[in-house]
Amino acid sequence: MAAMRSLLVRESAPRPPALEVAISHALVERVSAGAVGPVLRIYRPAPTLAFGRLDRLRPGFAAAAAAAREHGFEPVVRAPGGHAVAYHEGCLVVDEVVPERDPIAGMQERFARSGERLAAALRTVGIDARVGRIAGEFCPGDFTVSAGGRVKLVGTAQRVIRHGSLLAASIAVTDGDALRAVLTDVYEALELDWDPATAGAIEDELPVAVDAVEDAVVRAYESELAPASLDSETLALAARLEVQHLVPEVAPANGGH
Repeated sequence: MAAMRSLLVRESAPRPPALEVAISHALVERVSAGAVGPVLRIYRPAPTLAFGRLDRLRPGFAAAAAAAREHGFEPVVRAPGGHAVAYHEGCLVVDEVVPERDPIAGMQERFARSGERLAAALRTVGIDARVGRIAGEFCPGDFTVSAGGRVKLVGTAQRVIRHGSLLAASIAVTDGDALRAVLTDVYEALELDWDPATAGAIEDELPVAVDAVEDAVVRAYESELAPASLDSETLALAARLEVQHLVPEVAPANGGH
């Protein structure tokens, strides 16, 4: 995180999924413009299938979105890059939003720092958390946080704009079966190869409550945080940006997936 003290926004009541990702989008726009300082936002999401922008260009995108809805996950297009990820109320989403003079230059450093920090947080609740790519993982990345190098528990992605960076992480805590099921059908529709055995949740390793994981994440950042709420200007901008993250219901070309 940046050296200045960050605002900590903790939210437990889920919003509509497209609005949640629009808030992340709004925050990075406002941080880049200098309207607010760095923000760490932690929230509990409604069931969401967040597609990367490149996923929209794949022939199977409509079928993938339909598959997500069949599993009860609302499809959205997220601001950061990468491929499709799934999360639900048994997960935590962590947004690190920071002002940066040259956000592209610091991308890898931010990925590495966040991966190590989140892995350290999971170790405090008893997980053998490791940072590094897993063969066959969904939305692959060099800074995945896994259980023992086997099961992906945390994925991170970034979006950078002129003077701001949004690093978003999703932490799977409970109900890994639901995540595996929806990702299996979505990735099949997108024609992306992966190994479902690499997806899971902390609960598959040992019983840990979402609250305990959230507290561990906050402790990992605690010396840098000042509790806060989202301001009205950010919420108003998010309401205007929401439409950019919606996925309309469109029948797949072949009538199925």
